[in-house]
Amino acid sequence: MAKETVEILIEGGKATPGPPLGPAIGPLGINMMQVVEQINEKTSDFDGMKVPVKVIVDVGTKAFEIEVGTPPTTALIMDELNIEKGSQDPGLDKVADLSIEQALKVARMKFSALLSNDYKMATKEVVGTCVSMGLTVEGKDPKTVQKEIDEGIYDDKLQ
Repeated sequence: MAKETVEILIEGGKATPGPPLGPAIGPLGINMMQVVEQINEKTSDFDGMKVPVKVIVDVGTKAFEIEVGTPPTTALIMDELNIEKGSQDPGLDKVADLSIEQALKVARMKFSALLSNDYKMATKEVVGTCVSMGLTVEGKDPKTVQKEIDEGIYDDKLQ
């Protein structure tokens, strides 16, 4: 059975039968509205962000499945903090502060794509991303917070 995979970037929760989706999957002869509804349902948490989506279609049976990727960690952090971009000079200029709870929320959203096997380590990865973005975490240097995570200071919050 032949399968066709269409990969597109869609704004979370805002797929429509128009471009870029329609022209890409229209020729495959599947129910466009079912695809749009499933994509919007699966991407609604990423409102306002571009999300990588794969539509895998079995050409013979017209059955399809939707796989949703996650936006980059930096995009999730910027959305969480409502900022447009990171710092131009991350070493000197700190543009925002991320709370440990926000770092955990991003870690949960990205968990399947991260290398960590628990939320504590995943949060540490997210905090590490803050270094290059010019952000502080809990008002401190992200590297300090990573050490504090190792020391168990935030264990009560990272469940």
